[in-house]
Amino acid sequence: MRPAGAGLCAPRAAEAGLAPDGPTTPAWSNLMKYMPTYDLMESVRNTNQWLGATARAMSDYPAMAMTANPAMQLLKAWGDVTERSFARMVAKPDWGIPSITGPDGKDHIVRVETLVERPFGDLIRFTTPGRKSPKRRVLLVAPMSGHYATLLRKTVISLLPDCDVHITDWHNARDIPVSKGKFDVEDYTKYVAEFMRHLGPDLHVIAVCQPVPLTLAATAMLAEDDPEAQPRSLTLIGGPVDPDAAATDVTDFGSRVTMGQLEHSMIQRVGFKYKGVGREVYPGLLQLASFIAMNAATHAQAFTDQIFRAAHGKASEHDKHNQFYDEYLAVMDMTAEFYLSTVERVFKSRDIARNVFTVDGRQLDLGKITSVAVKIVEGEKDDISAPGQCLAALDLLTGLPDDRKAAHLEPGAGHYGIFAGSSWRKNIRPLVLQFIDANSDAPGKHTAKVESPKPAQPSKPARRAKPAAAKAKPSETSKPKATKPEAKVAKDIVKGAEAVTGEAKPAPERAQAAEPVVAKQPAGEPAAPKPAVSKPTLVSSNSATPAQEPAKPAAAPQAADAPKAEPSKPDAPKDEAAKPVEAKPEAAQAGKPTRAAND
Repeated sequence: MRPAGAGLCAPRAAEAGLAPDGPTTPAWSNLMKYMPTYDLMESVRNTNQWLGATARAMSDYPAMAMTANPAMQLLKAWGDVTERSFARMVAKPDWGIPSITGPDGKDHIVRVETLVERPFGDLIRFTTPGRKSPKRRVLLVAPMSGHYATLLRKTVISLLPDCDVHITDWHNARDIPVSKGKFDVEDYTKYVAEFMRHLGPDLHVIAVCQPVPLTLAATAMLAEDDPEAQPRSLTLIGGPVDPDAAATDVTDFGSRVTMGQLEHSMIQRVGFKYKGVGREVYPGLLQLASFIAMNAATHAQAFTDQIFRAAHGKASEHDKHNQFYDEYLAVMDMTAEFYLSTVERVFKSRDIARNVFTVDGRQLDLGKITSVAVKIVEGEKDDISAPGQCLAALDLLTGLPDDRKAAHLEPGAGHYGIFAGSSWRKNIRPLVLQFIDANSDAPGKHTAKVESPKPAQPSKPARRAKPAAAKAKPSETSKPKATKPEAKVAKDIVKGAEAVTGEAKPAPERAQAAEPVVAKQPAGEPAAPKPAVSKPTLVSSNSATPAQEPAKPAAAPQAADAPKAEPSKPDAPKDEAAKPVEAKPEAAQAGKPTRAAND
């Protein structure tokens, strides 16, 4: 009898759990190990989905309405909520990004474009046809912790109006054939480094939760292998760089349980229902059960309230409950090697925190990062990555200047709120965009780009600061705009002068001297309102300019009892004679009106 693994190459047979030339019984035993438990969990999920659909369909029979029993409405509501919840556990959510409004005021649809395809994850971009691509280019590194990258949908939506957004889209391990090989933390690090290199150096990376330490390692890899490909900045949000910095239930679990216990209790093989049959995985359903167990009372109350809302007809397809749990319940499997290596190397041995992380046998040095600006964001009430775990990254960046480091602790924010909740929208997102703008220069520069205050316009301060006697252009200092009352006053003064003399005479030669005539306010005329400008800009119409021409008939001869003007002010130019003359209040009080004196 031919052994089960005969005829297969050694690597392929080993991946499938079969011995190439070994006995039949042990080989099939290895293949079937943990597979019944995987199928058992899927059977339980499928059964609950079927029960919910049955209850909903049964309560919808017209005959049930004849009973007039409110229990039928409650049964239908229970069926709706149950069927929807268990169906979401095996469905990958759509991105569902709404259109955004561009600077031109038009709405632009958002399309998902795949830039790099790999067996375990793709690099995708959100494009908006018809809109000019924003200058901020952002790569969101999504976590591989049991949820799809769509967990960051709200983060993407908030960044799209201002950024050119890219994201890592990790695949469900149950759908990846065994022949594609392994995928652990080292492969994850190499994927992130490859995506950074593909997008180029004018990039700003935002890592959320689980990938924070591995994103640091990927940046250190680029710092050694390809310094020009390093991003401009790193924003690290709530990640376990040093799990021992602040203990949580997650870190305590990793410390209590041995690797052997984890492997035997958490690892299962994908069943025959999916393409990845035979692959060892950490099931998403098991991860979901762990998530719910951490806050069981909260989740139970949320589903109870939703059932009663549905019974009263107050629930809707896209209400707050469904929006949250449609994403929260959609889980994916992780490869066994990724899950186990994360626990062992990130949480137990703390390779990143001790700066001894290796990739393909080569140790990476975080101190080699010398030009990438790094910002830490933590939530005060984060119960998964407590404050201090992510902040430890700044101490590891020994080669990075202090002016390239920043940190922010969001008061009252939990784990989800620091990247998708109200804290992110109102406080954290603006800070992240400011950090991106301040560090958009080339990585080779070691100082952050800080905008200096704009210098004041030279003309305005000159008019306000310099006195009237200063040399300035006539258009700036000697031609104040007159209001209508001022023009009327000037016109009356000229008419009064002509009435006294009988004819308009040119100004005497002393008009070019340093003693100009200051006109008085005519008697009985309303006082001219003060122009709404500063005093240094209000000069008499008799002020002179360097290019002096004979003055036109302007005013009556100076009265004997009229007080003389200050000799420091020059005479008026030719084209200024008919301009309104501002009467000084001091002169008006000291002497008599000009018209009365001439009369």
